Amino acid sequence: MPTDQSVIIYPPAEDGGRRVRIGDHFVGIAYGLLDVAVLLQEAGLQDWDKMDVAGSALIEWRGGGPDQWKSS
Repeated sequence: MPTDQSVIIYPPAEDGGRRVRIGDHFVGIAYGLLDVAVLLQEAGLQDWDKMDVAGSALIEWRGGGPDQWKSS
């Protein structure tokens, strides 16, 4: 995945899932940091793990940061 593509994690839904978009494509629903890491790995960032996801400036978190998985 080229680093010039934006990664956006949308606010949590009622079930706690957050939509994940890379560039112009929605790539899945994440229910935790591990899910986000797997989606990014499938997009080409094989070495990423939960810590990379939580601390990356490449990811835009909407509706709460990496510790927010329940809807308000």
